[in-house]
Amino acid sequence: MEQQQLQSIVQELQIIRSQIQSLTAQYNEVSLTIEALNNQSPDRAVYRALGGVLLEVEDRESLGDDLGSTKETLETHLSNLNEREEELLAEYKVATENAD
Repeated sequence: MEQQQLQSIVQELQIIRSQIQSLTAQYNEVSLTIEALNNQSPDRAVYRALGGVLLEVEDRESLGDDLGSTKETLETHLSNLNEREEELLAEYKVATENAD
């Protein structure tokens, strides 16, 4: 494998790892938000950020469903990125073994 191909694998790995880190942070934030929503007393107001404005949420169930859907989407993307990372690591390992 050429040096250029090896560099390409390393570059893609760096991008994938950066995306994994970003999505993991988003996933954790959504998880904490769901937990906070579930623990919030039903008689207290809940707000959702929309742009630079906080709007009171009338339908908590719908908000919970939206957050759950977002969490599932993030899980799917993270799974796909982790699979791609594993593929790239395998390619990298083969490439470096063949270079020796």
